[in-house]
Amino acid sequence: MLLLAYAAGGFFTVREAIENLRHRELKIDSLMIVAAAGAAVLGQWAEGALLLFLFSLGHALENYAMGRARRAIEALADLRPETALVRRGEDLVEVSVDSLVLGDVIVVKPDERVAADGFVVLGESSIDQAAITGESVPVDKRPVVDASEARQRPDAVGPEHRVFAGTINQGKVLEIEVTRLASQSTLARVVELVRSAENQKSPTQLFTDRFQKIFVPSVLVLVGLLLFAGFVVDEPFSATFYRAMAVLVAASPCALAISTPSAVLSGVARAARGGVLIKGGGPLERLGVLHALAFDKTGTLTEGRPQVTDVIPADGVTEQELLGRGRCRRAPERPSLGRRCG
Repeated sequence: MLLLAYAAGGFFTVREAIENLRHRELKIDSLMIVAAAGAAVLGQWAEGALLLFLFSLGHALENYAMGRARRAIEALADLRPETALVRRGEDLVEVSVDSLVLGDVIVVKPDERVAADGFVVLGESSIDQAAITGESVPVDKRPVVDASEARQRPDAVGPEHRVFAGTINQGKVLEIEVTRLASQSTLARVVELVRSAENQKSPTQLFTDRFQKIFVPSVLVLVGLLLFAGFVVDEPFSATFYRAMAVLVAASPCALAISTPSAVLSGVARAARGGVLIKGGGPLERLGVLHALAFDKTGTLTEGRPQVTDVIPADGVTEQELLGRGRCRRAPERPSLGRRCG
């Protein structure tokens, strides 16, 4: 059972230690392997198995947190459709999104996702941009007045004409001219920003990385010196070796290896249960030193469900006449909206 524990706990640790040695680095992985081997030499197999178990547990928690971040990035990337309908003269051809080029005109039907960044050239509709801009209310879109000018200065196109990849067309059919390649779209940049934020390490993790570069070689040098203590103190080599291995096992920083990832994972998971999404260890630790927060989107602090608060009719028209002009009814599925008129 102890041999099985060594194999299970040390497999990935040995692999990482070998990889670090190839880059001429001594990290905690190397120290843990030497400590576990020293414990086995002393006959303390249970001590070595416990060291490897704790160290592997720390890595497992860290990889679990990274896996959750990776799945979140994949879900964000899945917002972009794989194919798009492109107008080729009078025909519509379905092509891969990656093969779109600047100037292509794509057709987006109701309830479909926009395949690329661009501007509207035909049709009027409402677009749900919550995944990109955070706006909880769909935004009305209409065609540009001058397509040639918009083509020359796509970044200057007004928000009522611009559309983004990954957003949802909620109204009528739109024709959109592509202004950015798939790899350069706003959604692609958002995914890249999230990925880079996920890879940011917290200050504690950065300190741990710097610390182990000094700590691990120092411990190995100390253990090497203790092996020659028999030349100074009159004792058999077995006693000297036992003391050196005891120091090596005691100095193995399994607590340091497990503390940071487990603390970060616990903090991120607890915040997620409360409805707060934290991108990683760096943002989590920075929350502890903030004195003010700024929110720039409706729906962040509010529920993002608009409701009618006032009815202001034009001069000479009463409120009852105004409401009576439209087809007003209660919205049973969302009673907070009050009266809905169309």
